[in-house]
Amino acid sequence: MKQALIVIDMQEIFFSEEQNYLYQHEQLLENVNMVIDWARKKAIPVIFIQHTDQNPSDEMAKGKYAWELHKGLHRKSSDIVIEKITWDSFYQTILEKTLKNLGIEQLIFAGAQTEFCLDTTMRIAYSKGYQQNLLVEGTHSTLNSNQLSAEQIMKHHESVWNNRFVQIHSIDLYKL
Repeated sequence: MKQALIVIDMQEIFFSEEQNYLYQHEQLLENVNMVIDWARKKAIPVIFIQHTDQNPSDEMAKGKYAWELHKGLHRKSSDIVIEKITWDSFYQTILEKTLKNLGIEQLIFAGAQTEFCLDTTMRIAYSKGYQQNLLVEGTHSTLNSNQLSAEQIMKHHESVWNNRFVQIHSIDLYKL
């Protein structure tokens, strides 16, 4: 089954501004990079999704530092980068066409934020026929909300996703 690694919204805003640090952001980066390295070794395409706010004054507007993909990612110039304007990485983007052109049958997800762009994209992917997808533990994160801690949000979503929208794999399977 031909796979692609989809890395969502791992942008500077979550690593350079303390008030926006993702939960366990340093471990998250290490884990995501481990899966990126694993994917490269297996010749699995790596696709980076980059949120782009349409309001030019927003921090996540194209060209602003917070908008840039995090400099600590193991990214290559040959990697595919797809900008999105909503929580759904498929909405008005070339993601679906890119996956079809590559013959991709299974997606491996990583990124941020758990309850927003990652959740929405996983569910849409499932609806589009990508129904045997994977998530590697420790490769997604979010921020605390007014009601729940980031850890609670992540655990809740994993309990909803696992064996429905994705199979959650141990990070140990991706160590080189």
